[in-house]
Amino acid sequence: MADQRLIEVGGIRLAFQVSGPSDAPPVLLLHALGTDATDWEVVAPVLATERRVYALDLRGHGRSDWPGEYSLELMRDDVLGFLDAVGADRVDVVGHSMGGVVAYLLAEESPGRVDRLVLEDVPAPYPRRPTVSARPAGRLGFDWEMVLAVRRQLDTPDPAWLERLGGITAETLVLAGGPRSHLSQEGVAELARRIPGGRVVTIPAGHLIHRTEPATFTAEVGRFLGLPEAH
Repeated sequence: MADQRLIEVGGIRLAFQVSGPSDAPPVLLLHALGTDATDWEVVAPVLATERRVYALDLRGHGRSDWPGEYSLELMRDDVLGFLDAVGADRVDVVGHSMGGVVAYLLAEESPGRVDRLVLEDVPAPYPRRPTVSARPAGRLGFDWEMVLAVRRQLDTPDPAWLERLGGITAETLVLAGGPRSHLSQEGVAELARRIPGGRVVTIPAGHLIHRTEPATFTAEVGRFLGLPEAH
């Protein structure tokens, strides 16, 4: 059972779930836009049999603070502060979609902090046609202003994001969702090509691989992280 915790980092409170042996090597799970740490609730217990698993609510999401100031770089800096606060010097990082962008920005900015990197259905950062949608009705589990800010960055990414992929030193596995995903699978493959030693594995489950095919997801990620084969 995961423990629910709060920690202050850089003046904001970040919520996270932690599970697994306290002395085991750490792995950090970073969720997609508009979700939170609970999105990992099926796969986290499998990883936690051998690893210390941290699942974070990024700023503007879930139980973390909604400070009104948002960017993917701020989320990256929050993650760095979080790792310092919990005493995790080097970690493996698993990031889904937007969380994958935060993960590779972390690996670009602080290569010494990331041992292994798993990027789930994340395309290379090229400009895309802007997406426009109305705020959903009712109470949200995330800050809509955060969604607008992040989408602007994803639509027109900083060219440095692409340029710096070649400086990532973490061993990298890119998981592609195949033709059922709404994202460009050529873009996902391009991300793997841009990262030195990166490799791509396709699990034809669509964008939500870890939710649609959790057993296949944890088997692939577990092998990559060096976990014993689950039975």
